[in-house]
Amino acid sequence: MRDVLLAIEPFIRMLAKAALYAAGVGLVAMTLVIFWQVFGRYVLNSSPSWSESVAVILMAWFIFLGASVGIREGYHLGFDVLMYVMPPTGKILLRTVSDLAVLGFALAMMIFGTQLLQGTWGAVIPTLGLPVGLSFLPLIVGGGLSILFTVERILRRFSGLENANAFAIAD
Repeated sequence: MRDVLLAIEPFIRMLAKAALYAAGVGLVAMTLVIFWQVFGRYVLNSSPSWSESVAVILMAWFIFLGASVGIREGYHLGFDVLMYVMPPTGKILLRTVSDLAVLGFALAMMIFGTQLLQGTWGAVIPTLGLPVGLSFLPLIVGGGLSILFTVERILRRFSGLENANAFAIAD
């Protein structure tokens, strides 16, 4: 297992960097769209009808992509207070329980995001002419990446490989 993890690590790292880059581009794009909306409303006295819908969709993309990378880097919720008083084996257990909770949440995001996408595909976003279901695609992609990155963390931990841990507490 260790060899497989080491072999796929460059691909997963590249995927995380691409997701983070896309999230950054989405944040900048959303900022520009909102700027254009405000400029149109107050300077041109004609706010573009599409700007709010585009901004919300971009926001969903950068939030879910960024959150999934945050999971890989160890920025997700955990049992930080207990980590200070636990022995090393207890810390491993708590980190694993935390990762399993994140895994369950990510799986739910994917499942329910898919149901929302399917249930709203027939409706149209009036200002964009696109299916409403597309609004839920970030939930599915973010959930999928979160699952991948969480499984990677768990497998690395039990293979004796180091994980990124933003708030590392020495064992």
